[in-house]
Order: sequence, then structure tokens, then C-alpha cells
Amino acid sequence: MKSRRRAGRPRRPTRSMLKAMAALAIEARERAQAPYSGFRVGAALKTRNGEIVTGCNIENASYGLTMCAERVAVFKAVSEGLSDFDAVAVAADAKRLTPPCGPCRQILWEYCGDITVHLVDLRGRARTLRLRELLPMPFDSGNL
Repeated sequence: MKSRRRAGRPRRPTRSMLKAMAALAIEARERAQAPYSGFRVGAALKTRNGEIVTGCNIENASYGLTMCAERVAVFKAVSEGLSDFDAVAVAADAKRLTPPCGPCRQILWEYCGDITVHLVDLRGRARTLRLRELLPMPFDSGNL
């Protein structure tokens, strides 16, 4: 799948949109299935035209089949025919803000390109950055 990066400076989602996405990610976190780790994560993925798809982590006893919230949101969106994403919000309750794991960063890059990543926790802390800051040397179709 070709990455969806646009030339020039990307438009950033507004603060109010990121706040709304954070609320949806926190809500999605409540649906997480995390009986083994107890670590619940929610995500909200937005298209440029404003559609938002949420996801939560879903654990499996084999651990390797566990799906992270970010990948659930991407796969739900793509399976529904959505594309052209510009932001993802990720919500967790940990001592530090929780960025997407390595496989999620790769999936986000592959299907979303250099999107805005908004990290939040349940105490109101937040940080916004670009995916390229989390994945400075991505592997994508340009490497093939």
C-alpha cells in the first residue's frame, strides 16, 4: 500500500478537533479487552474530511495475536473504504504518555503517512507530534 503523504506542509488538526478525538479515544479505551495485561488503550483515527474511526486494544492469551488500539482503528477504517487520514489520538492510563508501539507506527506510516499523533492520558496530560518524530526512518514502498 502506498503511503499517503502530501507534498508541502501538512495541515494540522485544530486543538478543538484534537480534544474531541482525545475524548473519543478515552471512550474507546473503556471497551478494551485487556484481561491479561490490564493495560487498556483507545485510539481515534480521523480522515481529512472529518470521519473518525475508533479502536481499542484486544488481547489474546497467545499475546502474539493481540491487536493494539491503533491498528484496530486503521484496519476498521480501511476495511470500510476510508483513506486520507490526518490525525490519530491515543489514550492510555500510565505513568508516561503512551505512544504507538513499533508495529503500530509502521502500520500508521503505511496507511496514513506523516500524520499528527496526539497522545493523552486520563489525568489531562497531552502531547502532539508528527509520526515522523516517532518513526524517523520508516520502511515503506520506497524501500522495495
